[in-house]
Amino acid sequence: MNHQPSASEASKIMLTYRTAGESHGKCILALVEGFPAGVAVDTAFIDAQLKRRQGGYGRGGRMKIETDAVEILSGVRKGVTLGSPICLKVANRDCKIDELPDVTQPRPGHADLAGAMKYGTQDVRNVLERASARETAGRVAAGALAQSLLRLFGIEVVSYVMEIGGVRAEARLTDVQAIRAARDASQLYCLDKAAEKAMVVRIEQAIKNGDSVGGVFEVVAFGVPPGLGSCAQWTERLDGRLAQGLMAIQAIKGVEIGLGFRAAGLPGSQVHDEILLEAGSFKRASNNAGGIEGGMSNGEPIVARAAMKPIPTLRKPLRSVDLKTKQPVTAAVERSDVCAVPAASVVGEAAVAFEIAVAFLEKFGGDSLAEVERNCRSYLASLKNI
Repeated sequence: MNHQPSASEASKIMLTYRTAGESHGKCILALVEGFPAGVAVDTAFIDAQLKRRQGGYGRGGRMKIETDAVEILSGVRKGVTLGSPICLKVANRDCKIDELPDVTQPRPGHADLAGAMKYGTQDVRNVLERASARETAGRVAAGALAQSLLRLFGIEVVSYVMEIGGVRAEARLTDVQAIRAARDASQLYCLDKAAEKAMVVRIEQAIKNGDSVGGVFEVVAFGVPPGLGSCAQWTERLDGRLAQGLMAIQAIKGVEIGLGFRAAGLPGSQVHDEILLEAGSFKRASNNAGGIEGGMSNGEPIVARAAMKPIPTLRKPLRSVDLKTKQPVTAAVERSDVCAVPAASVVGEAAVAFEIAVAFLEKFGGDSLAEVERNCRSYLASLKNI
């Protein structure tokens, strides 16, 4: 999601993470570096996020096998971060990678064929095992760890489903607790009960037809202070980094911030958020910018959306070509979901949370939580002089 530091940056290492592991390997790992010391790690919250990633109507049989929970292998002592690299492990119950058969019929829309050509193999299992969205368990664990830090500063990140199979939700809430309550009461993580019923019908139609459906989810970050990110370099723009984090999630094909593509069809007078002064603080009359202007947070809630294509594994598979025989075949059928938009929304929440945490520590960074707190307090106090 974010670039890795060079050797010259080692003395000022930024918050980063990388994942490892295959879909049917022993585990999924996330290695988090640059996380400050002194932060209490809420493993129950991480496990809850992992459980949400497994949920949602339309998931496949794999989720009935796995019961994801995090095991912290390093970087934490007595429940508190040490400032050293943190290794997070999510074990796979279904871990028979060496016993699984070869796959030679690549699936349209999947990484299968492109990966086979890249790595020079006729067995696309060597590709799909890492390309699988099972890898996102590591991203969710890392993102939930980032939320443990953000929450200490009043920053709350929440996601929910807005559209599935062309059925769009209309109900909107602006309070983070109300959003979580409504979302968690929904089997599709949707805030609109009427739309949810229609979405379920659309998923059931896809199941009956051996097809799959995609959709759109939204992520909102409340309480983000102004000034995260930068206009100085394109690599430092917060909206660009959020877009990369979201676009890098499997099956995501489009990302919007604020009004997004709708802004292109409106006059500027209906797009730009007027600036007001209330009780000595700057406010916006609206939030069409989605909380980001010029690559920097502006103090309003950050709003991002991502569009997910339908899952490429179909129970009535599309045409393909066998990589060994070069004969026309139907694509391979692996155990898969019919709809994974709710799960993707959880991954999106993790992606946004981690990127905001990166920008937050760049702005207020320190080796310990106490140092970060001092830096943040000083900056927020200085805003009164603007």
